[in-house]
This record gives sequence, structure tokens and C-alpha cells, in this order.
Amino acid sequence: MSKKKGPQSVDGVLVVSSNKTAHRDFEILEKFEAGLVLSGSEVKSIRAGEVNLKEAYVREKNGELFLVGCHITPYAFSRQDEIDPVRQRKLLMHKDEIELLSTKSQHKGLTMVPIKLYFKGGRCKLELGLGRGKKLHDKRQDIKAKEANRDMERALRRANS
Repeated sequence: MSKKKGPQSVDGVLVVSSNKTAHRDFEILEKFEAGLVLSGSEVKSIRAGEVNLKEAYVREKNGELFLVGCHITPYAFSRQDEIDPVRQRKLLMHKDEIELLSTKSQHKGLTMVPIKLYFKGGRCKLELGLGRGKKLHDKRQDIKAKEANRDMERALRRANS
């Protein structure tokens, strides 16, 4: 069975892009779902998988949340004027959720991190995590735990063979 490259659908949710460094660099405490304000050509580019969340982050400004640093490659067949590929994009959430996120991020020293971008019911959504930055020793412990699990699974496979 070969792995398909690009977006793949699971339970009606088409995951387009995920931020692989989010779980490595942050301890995610809570997850939220937010909509995005996009132009039509941006949606087509996202559907084609032309998006990068690697250096993206979420910022609160005047009671609204914005996705900053997310690169969406301009759609090749668009007739619109060029849209800045790394412009700030407004996130759509309920007012009480925005207030909760902004107070927790200010008072408790937590960060709002984009985790993955996906389509759900035909609409583009962003999974947003509220996380605390990991220290170097925390990252080392995670690596040790992964290696131990990998070694145990190898030993089980050898024992069953």
C-alpha cells in the first residue's frame, strides 16, 4: 500500500496541512477550532495543499484573533490581483472563546499555536492549541520515551516472528 502525498480525508475531515513542530516545541493543554477569513483563490490554493503552517502563530488584537506568518501560495489560475501570501488572516470564533484564549495567554504565560488546517463540511478550519513552551530537558525526555517505545515494539515483533 503506497502513501498518498497531499490532503487525505478521515471521517469527513480533509487535513491539508499540519504544524509538526507544534507538538515538539509546545505542551498542548487545550485545543480549539476556528474558521478563517479567506479569498476564493486562497481556498483553491489550500485545497491544492499549497499552505505552510511551520512559522505561523496566532495573535490577539483589539478583541480579535489573527493568524500571522501562514504562507498560502497564490493560486496559479487566479484572475485577482496578487494577494500577499503571508498576510494576516482573521480567525472566526465566538467572543467568549476569544476572551478565554486571550486571558489565559496573557496571565498564565501560554501561547496560541496553530496545529493543523483542514476542511470540515466544505469550510476551511484551523485547529488552534493553547500550549506552554517545552524546555530542552522536556524535549529530551520525549525523545527517550519514543525510543523506548520503538525498542519495545521491535522486541515484540521479533518475539512474535
